[in-house]
Amino acid sequence: MPDALAAEPPPLSQDDTLFARILDPANRANPYPLLARLREKPVRRQQDGSYVVSTHAAIRSLLFDPRLSSEDLPPFRRPPTGNPLKDWLLNPIKDRIATAHRPLIFRDPPDHDSLRHLVMEQFTVKRVRGTHDRVAAVVDTLIERCRGRDRVCLVEDLSYPLPVAVICELLGVPEQDESQFQSWATQLSTALEPDARRDADTRRANVASFDAIADYMRALIREKRRKPADDMLSGLANHADPTTRKMSDFDLVSTAILLLVAGHETTVNLITNGMLTLLRHPHELERLRADPERAPRVIEELLRYEPPVHFRTRKALGDIAVAGETIPKGASVMLVLAAASRDPERFPNPDIFDPDRADIQHFGFGAGLHYCVGAPLARIEVEIALVRLCQRLIRPRLAQDPPSYRPGAALRGPAGLEITIDGIV
Repeated sequence: MPDALAAEPPPLSQDDTLFARILDPANRANPYPLLARLREKPVRRQQDGSYVVSTHAAIRSLLFDPRLSSEDLPPFRRPPTGNPLKDWLLNPIKDRIATAHRPLIFRDPPDHDSLRHLVMEQFTVKRVRGTHDRVAAVVDTLIERCRGRDRVCLVEDLSYPLPVAVICELLGVPEQDESQFQSWATQLSTALEPDARRDADTRRANVASFDAIADYMRALIREKRRKPADDMLSGLANHADPTTRKMSDFDLVSTAILLLVAGHETTVNLITNGMLTLLRHPHELERLRADPERAPRVIEELLRYEPPVHFRTRKALGDIAVAGETIPKGASVMLVLAAASRDPERFPNPDIFDPDRADIQHFGFGAGLHYCVGAPLARIEVEIALVRLCQRLIRPRLAQDPPSYRPGAALRGPAGLEITIDGIV
């Protein structure tokens, strides 16, 4: 009888199926035709009550709107263990603490602002600029390891190990521990994926990964307090300025996790997407090889044309009118940054890769309060990596096009990029 009374779920609307196709891994290699269709209606309501926003003007207005909250992650809920003490007392307390002390990219003012200020006290211009020679040395070492081969796997050989080595050194994570957090970081990055947030198994895996990396960070922070060094984590853990608020230990752990994960995940994609784009545009690769001073223009256009982050989610704190629609209070909002960065209303011929393009106001590093704190470091890493690759790889060409892609739609990038070469200079 209950089966007979159960209503059939309503069919997906065209808006729902369009965004579902964008999320589908089958369309990961080239989502841009779908993003163009998405822009035909700047604000789309989905069947689940969420809203998808896709044009440059609409997204820009929302990124600077205080009614759009970044505190949109679902609450922490550790899975049942069968132990009554843990399930009814200890884990609920841990869940409340973890939910209240999310990383700063999932926090609103005033908490976001105070945490970001403390991070920026350590992420100084001097410290970031001081990485230049180290980045160059790491890139050259990684390229040298490929000598004698006729094929390079860019992700495995350079795009991943470079930013991991750099952020670990900045934070003060021991080099021998780098391999431990690769799987944790990969798992935690799924928190940006809408489907993964609703999947119980993925959420349980995220909680397990968070607990594991949090335990690691707590032990490392204790060591930094016992024996401080000249690194960011030591600076954060031993903050002594009486004029500013000190991070709580809970915020310190979540901030350290954020810096470690975000410090390499997006840069891996940016380097890989960048080299893929240059190999598809050999004239631009040759121009960069001959004139490395073009690198900043190339990177800004890459951030627009093939960004590492395709969308971010937010939550409406009140009714928001945008592009002729009203997003109601409480609704989840997906800002499709990659669609905005190819909006023909903002960029002439947006599907053409043109480093000489003027006025590139992309969303590759976001905008507003949550503009990426690591953007200057990422630019240094990507510039050195792409210039060195263009100058040192002899006759590089794609072994497979399109390459295989990582499953995520929010953090979009190739899982591997096989490059055939005739040698190394």
